[in-house]
Amino acid sequence: MSRPETPLLTVDIIIRLFERPDEPLVLIERKNPPPGWALPGGFVDIGETLETAAVREAREETGLQVTLERLLGCYSDPRRDPRGHTVSAVYIGYARGEPRAADDARAIRLASPTELPEKLAFDHGLILDDYRHYLATGELAPVRK
Repeated sequence: MSRPETPLLTVDIIIRLFERPDEPLVLIERKNPPPGWALPGGFVDIGETLETAAVREAREETGLQVTLERLLGCYSDPRRDPRGHTVSAVYIGYARGEPRAADDARAIRLASPTELPEKLAFDHGLILDDYRHYLATGELAPVRK
């Protein structure tokens, strides 16, 4: 039997710096295309769980040790990544410390969930809309078709 061709699997992490006033979110400025500000994240390696990949990607890009709290949702629109079809599991987590840009991150920005940069990469604007909805209502991301 031949192997099916499937989308690439990724993770993204909404990281709250919980010891700071207003618990800002950690965003990275991408070094590589597509340009813009983004949630830390990346591809899941073979043999790795989604959760392990999320913690690893957060550490690689921000230097932070993240504790995952919950899965916000899965995002699978074939147009979400201009490089090709990816599916992302998006986690909400928290960390303490001073983030620093590393790996695929050119710079770090701390942002309020209500005051985000204009140029967000991928579908991270939609993800952060869902996160704000979660903060207001406790409801996780809706099922989209």
